[in-house]
Amino acid sequence: MTTTLKSSKTLLVLAFSGLLIAGPAFAANEHDHGGHGAAAPETQAPTSTAMTRGVVKKVDKAAGKVTLSHGALVNLGMTTPMTMVFRVKDSAWLDQMKEGDKIRFFADNADGAITILRWEAAK
Repeated sequence: MTTTLKSSKTLLVLAFSGLLIAGPAFAANEHDHGGHGAAAPETQAPTSTAMTRGVVKKVDKAAGKVTLSHGALVNLGMTTPMTMVFRVKDSAWLDQMKEGDKIRFFADNADGAITILRWEAAK
C-alpha cells in the first residue's frame, strides 16, 4: 500500500470512530433539551411567562399604575418577594382592581418600564 492510501484509510477510520463516540452524546443532548424545537415536557412550567401572585396595595388611575405586593418575578430576575409600582398594558384594568384584591399577573419590560401585560383575579 502506498503512504497516501494508508493515510486516507487512517483518516477515514478516525473520522468514523469519532462519529460512533460523539453520536450518542449528540442524541442525548437533543433528548435532554427537547431537540428540534420540541415542546418542553408538561412537568416543566415555562418560567418566562409564568403568572405571579400579588395583592393590590394601591390603584393610581391618574398615573396609570398599580402598586402590588408580589412574589418572585423570575423572568425579570427578581427572586425576592417585594412591593412595587407597575404600569399596566390597558388602563381600563385599573377600573377592575381595588385595594386588597388578590391577583395573578405576568409583567415584563415594555418600552423601558416594567408593565403588567396579563392579569386575572386569583382563585
